[in-house]
Amino acid sequence: MRKMIDLRSDTVTTPTDAMRAAMAAAEVGDDVLGDDPTVARLEALAAGMVGKEAGLFMPSGTMSNTVAIRAWTQPGDEVLMDWDAHSTRFEVGAPAALAGVMVRHYRSRAGVPDPAEVASCLQHENLHAPGTTLALLENTHNMAGGTVVPVVVIGSMAAAVHEHGAHLHMDGARLFNAAVALGVGAADLSRDVDSVTFCLSKGLSCPVGSLLCGPSDFIDRARRIRKQMGGGLRQVGVLAACGIPALEGMVHRLAEDHANARLMAEGLCGVPGITLDLETVQTNMVYLTCAAPAQRLVDALRREGVLCLALGSRRVRLVTHRCVSEEQCRQACAAIARIAAGLPA
Repeated sequence: MRKMIDLRSDTVTTPTDAMRAAMAAAEVGDDVLGDDPTVARLEALAAGMVGKEAGLFMPSGTMSNTVAIRAWTQPGDEVLMDWDAHSTRFEVGAPAALAGVMVRHYRSRAGVPDPAEVASCLQHENLHAPGTTLALLENTHNMAGGTVVPVVVIGSMAAAVHEHGAHLHMDGARLFNAAVALGVGAADLSRDVDSVTFCLSKGLSCPVGSLLCGPSDFIDRARRIRKQMGGGLRQVGVLAACGIPALEGMVHRLAEDHANARLMAEGLCGVPGITLDLETVQTNMVYLTCAAPAQRLVDALRREGVLCLALGSRRVRLVTHRCVSEEQCRQACAAIARIAAGLPA
């Protein structure tokens, strides 16, 4: 069978040999009872890398964000986030359904918030309105094209939120992509936020898992909420083990994914039937706007051995990762250019 070039998401990455070996050899215990040493090691490593007191291993990024929202708020509170945030678009209404919060939105420019606009959206509780107790920001910003939020913007947004008396959570599902793109440490990006999540199961190539990091008392609350949501796992060190070689050895290679995304974007610029904004190609994503219906292009590419996703009626997303080579990206780019140019609008 022909090997497919899978650009649907970096979640399709498979574990490395080192990860498989670590999982097979993992020392385990009952994590709900607090005695899985591999989980404890991963949580401490993760917290240290993002400059926080403690960490909590989670099954998914969606659970991480939902638990964070629950831990910082009370039902009926207002949570402020970007109008195109992952927690708004792709987490199945979890803030409302599981945390019981009102969500209000601010607008960003290419995924980068304007701290002044965020400040203007914050409101205090009164007889008529809920108070804003939590704000979220996403870094990298998926729907904006994988764009990064600079350290100075995060600091300014945090200052506005904290002055209001609220907390700031960062959905850093691809936090290390942002850090590599900006040439800074992950701790620099998360220094001014109160809590941060990041995924192991995307560009870092683990089969599952996310980390939620923050102050120790916050993580204690989050651990109880995780249990309430059914996320209390037992000998989960067999999954957590792969996160250790991922964090110790996989971060540096994310630059290769960024270079491959740029290669594809530049190769598709000017192709008939496609438009794209090169300024948004900052990490491992390329978003295309198609003259033809997006699903028609996606279906045609599948028949040519290239997998990608339609995220909108005319929008297609390509995501580079460890399991697609530079040569495969060139092949995919050629197939996209050939097919897009021939599709009727």
